[in-house]
Amino acid sequence: MPTSPGPQTLQGHPKRWIVLGVICLAQLTVLLDNTVLNVAIPSLTRELDASTADIQWMINAYSLVQSGLLLTAGSAADRYGRKKMLIAGLVLFGAGSLVAGLAQSTGQLIAARAGMGVGGALLITTTLAVVMQIFTPEEQPRAIGIWAAVNALGFATGPLLGGFMLNHFWWGAIFLINIPVAALALVAAVVLVPESKNPRGDRPDLLGALLSTIGMAALVYAIISGPAHGWTSGLVLLTVAVAVVVLVAFAYWENRVPYPMLDLDFFRDRRFTGAVTGVVLITFGMAGSLFLLTQHLQFVLGYGPLEAGVRTAPLALVIVALNFSGLAAKWTARLGAPRAIALGMVSMSAGLVSIASLASGGYAGTLVGLVLIGAGAAIANPAMAHAIMSAIPPEKAGVGAGVNGTLGEFGNGLGVAVLGAVLSSRFAAVSLPEGLAEASSAAERRRVTDSFAAGLEVSQLVGAVAVLTGGLLAAALLWRAERADSGVVVAQ
Repeated sequence: MPTSPGPQTLQGHPKRWIVLGVICLAQLTVLLDNTVLNVAIPSLTRELDASTADIQWMINAYSLVQSGLLLTAGSAADRYGRKKMLIAGLVLFGAGSLVAGLAQSTGQLIAARAGMGVGGALLITTTLAVVMQIFTPEEQPRAIGIWAAVNALGFATGPLLGGFMLNHFWWGAIFLINIPVAALALVAAVVLVPESKNPRGDRPDLLGALLSTIGMAALVYAIISGPAHGWTSGLVLLTVAVAVVVLVAFAYWENRVPYPMLDLDFFRDRRFTGAVTGVVLITFGMAGSLFLLTQHLQFVLGYGPLEAGVRTAPLALVIVALNFSGLAAKWTARLGAPRAIALGMVSMSAGLVSIASLASGGYAGTLVGLVLIGAGAAIANPAMAHAIMSAIPPEKAGVGAGVNGTLGEFGNGLGVAVLGAVLSSRFAAVSLPEGLAEASSAAERRRVTDSFAAGLEVSQLVGAVAVLTGGLLAAALLWRAERADSGVVVAQ
C-alpha cells in the first residue's frame, strides 16, 4: 500500500468513512479519560487513602505526559508511519488502563496514568493526521467536523459514564471499560487503516524531541500548579524559568538543524498563524468558562454532579448534530473559513455572555448559552483545525496535529488557571463549600453565594472577551492570507 499521500489523497481511500469510524473510536477512549476521573475523586480518596497531592498527580500525570509528548508523537508518526503509531498508542493506552484499573496504591495509579498519557499523545496526533491522508480536500472539512464532534461527545459523556460506572461498580471500572474499546479499535486499525508516512524519511530530531517534551511539560505544570501554590511561589517561578529557557533553546535548535521536528517557517504562513492564535484563545475561553460553569450548576443552582453533567450535554449534542449532519461543513464552504470562524466565535462569545448574565435566574439562560456555544464551536473548531492542517505539507501532517493538540492543551490549562484566578480575586473564600461552612446565618450564607455567583459572572465575561478576540484575530489573519494567495494566482 503506498505510503505517500499523493494519488490516494486525490481520490480518497475507498473505505475512508469506515476508517474514520475507527479513528473516532480510538479518539473517544482518550477523550473519555480526560474527564471521567473527576467524578471518581471521592471514591479514590476513600478507598486508596489518597491525599490531595495524590489526586492532583493522578490528574496531572496524564495531562503533563500527554501535552509534553504531542509534538514528538506527531513527528514520530510522520517518520515511522501513522498506522504504526496509532496501533502503538492503542496498545499503550489499553495496557495503562489495565494497570490503572487494578492499581493497589496511589503510586501505581499515578504511574499507570503517565503511561496512558504516552498512548494518548500518540492517538491524538495520529488520528487527525490519518484523516488528512485518506480524504479528498473537498471532504476534509466534513471529516474533520465529525472528528471534532467526537471530541465534544467525549467531553460530555465522560462524567455521565463515570457517574454510571461508579453507581454500579468499584472505581477501577472507569479504567477497565477502556480495554474492550481500545481492543476493538486496535483490531479495526490493523485491518482497515492504511499506512502513510513522510516519503523523505527525515532523520529523527532527538534533541528537538527532548527539548520540546521538557519545555511543554514544564510550561503546563507551571500553569496547573500556579493556582494551588501561588503565581509568585518559588516552585512556579522556577518551573516557568525552566520552560522559557528550554523552549527558547528548542526554537534555536529547530532553526539550525537540517531536519527540524517543527519547521518554524510554518509560523510565517498567515493561515497557520491565524488558526493557531484562534485555537489558543478559543480553548482558553472555553475550557476556563466551562470549568466554572460546572461549579455554578452545582454550587449556585444546587444540582448534583450527574445532574450537572446532564445539563451541560446540550452543548455537545448541538456540536454532534451540526457536524454529523454536514451542516457546519456546508456553512463553512459557503461562507469561507475566515467568515465561518468569525461567526462561530461570535456565537460562542454570545453564549458565554448569556450564561454570565442570565444563569443566576435559573437553568434557562444557561441552556440558551450552551446552544449558542455549541453552534459556534461546531463551525469554528473544524475550520481552525482544517486551516492548521492545510497550511502544513501533507508529509508533516503528524506534526500539524501535534501543534493543534499542544496549543489546545496549553489554552485549556491557561484558561482554567487564569479564569479561576479571576474568580478567586472576586471571592474571598478558598472555595464555596468552605465559605458556606464558615457562614453563621442564612443571610451570611446568601451573601457568600451571591459573591461566588458574581465572581463567576466576571470570569465568564473575561472568557467571552478572549473567545471573541481570538475569533476576530484568526479571521483577519486568514482573510489576509486568502487575499495574498488569490493575488499570487492572478499574477501567475
